[in-house]
Amino acid sequence: MSKQSLKEQDASKNEPAVAATTNAAVGLPDASDEAKQVLFEAGIDPDRLSILHLGRPPQLLGKRVPPWARRMAIGYSLWLLLQALDFFSVVLPTLVTAGLSLVVGLIILQVACQVLVTATERFSARMNWSHYVAGTVAEMLATLPECVVIAFVVPVSPLTAFVIAMVTIYNNALVFSIYSYFLPRDRHGKFLMPKPITDAGTQILIAGGSLGLVLGLVMIVFGMNGHPKRSFAAIDLAIVSILLLAVFVVYLYKVVRDSGREEDKVHAALELTDDEKKHRRSLVYQHVTESSLPMILLLLALGIMGAFLGGERVAHFAELAIQDLHLNEILAAVILAVFAGMSQYVILWTSHRKKEYGIALANAFGGITQLLFLIVPFTLAAIAVYQVFINPTHPDLPIGFTVPNILLVIFLFPTFHTLAALLENDHTMGILDTVIMIAIVGLLILLLVTYGGQAPDVQVPT
Repeated sequence: MSKQSLKEQDASKNEPAVAATTNAAVGLPDASDEAKQVLFEAGIDPDRLSILHLGRPPQLLGKRVPPWARRMAIGYSLWLLLQALDFFSVVLPTLVTAGLSLVVGLIILQVACQVLVTATERFSARMNWSHYVAGTVAEMLATLPECVVIAFVVPVSPLTAFVIAMVTIYNNALVFSIYSYFLPRDRHGKFLMPKPITDAGTQILIAGGSLGLVLGLVMIVFGMNGHPKRSFAAIDLAIVSILLLAVFVVYLYKVVRDSGREEDKVHAALELTDDEKKHRRSLVYQHVTESSLPMILLLLALGIMGAFLGGERVAHFAELAIQDLHLNEILAAVILAVFAGMSQYVILWTSHRKKEYGIALANAFGGITQLLFLIVPFTLAAIAVYQVFINPTHPDLPIGFTVPNILLVIFLFPTFHTLAALLENDHTMGILDTVIMIAIVGLLILLLVTYGGQAPDVQVPT
């Protein structure tokens, strides 16, 4: 028998294994067209599955030292340099000190976010979690640097902390709109998020817009002349925080449950065996470095330390900007809000580099929902604790029903209504949609920057 015929026999023997491998990879770039067609016939869009490759992008797998390690070394070195200058009483111009504090803080926070995501992915690989559970946990832990920044800024200016959290929601909505518009289109001329996120996302946007409208109207009514209620008491902040967190918990439950049901339908449609199911799950972690538990804990510690060091630097910038450079709290908060969504931008960029555009779009959307239903409740709770137990006489307290605060809350309704309508119609942003979002967010920022520093309480003649 010739060598050529032997090779053909070996190839024919391997064909079932190759087919099984490509079937298990459906939803990933290695999937076969036959597997995709099976899912289409079963009523499942393979382009909208939530499965993804965790870990580093393929182009970075060959590097022994991950890029974030170099940035971490740079960030920590600059932090030590600033501490040394302070220790030896080297006085720099206030503007230079503020700028350096902001830059160093942002570098460290960005690295901290990436390290926390890396630690989560490696732990998920050890625990063999499903891709949707691992992705959800990674996104949750990635918000830790933002929470730390808020915790450091609250003692400097509770109002600034509140405005940072709220303005970042609109910034992330703008990022989602612009990124959605510039995405490469799929076979249908659009790129859609995973269906479980789209379904739950529409509902949570409606809830967020409605809550914003109700709170805004309440603030306007209570701000009228003669009404004694002119600001948020600590108990008010606590109640709003609990309500937002309750919505977020149910949202996470629905996304994870629906993602699990979607994955079960994929297994049934492709008739995957147990070995193929295990292989499909292993594909999620094929780019994740295997690590021991002590190494994962070390990464987690480095990420937490970076969150605290970076948060301290950003808070120092806020303190210098408000007290020494005499920027009003609103303007300082708007400046910081540009960078406050750092964790979501890191996750979005990582998914984009892997060409997982639907997942990247979902991450951009998560930057909106997590801000309103996780970071904002944390901010309100932190302000309430500070107001009751630490410094009730702070000049920013209590948070008043002022024009900027009302605008920040009530603008949630048109912003989220626009996004919900687009998701409900099952399409991403066109040029008109993007311009509408830019106009809404731009108008809000313009009003805040122009009138935010001098706005008194709402006064409505009776």
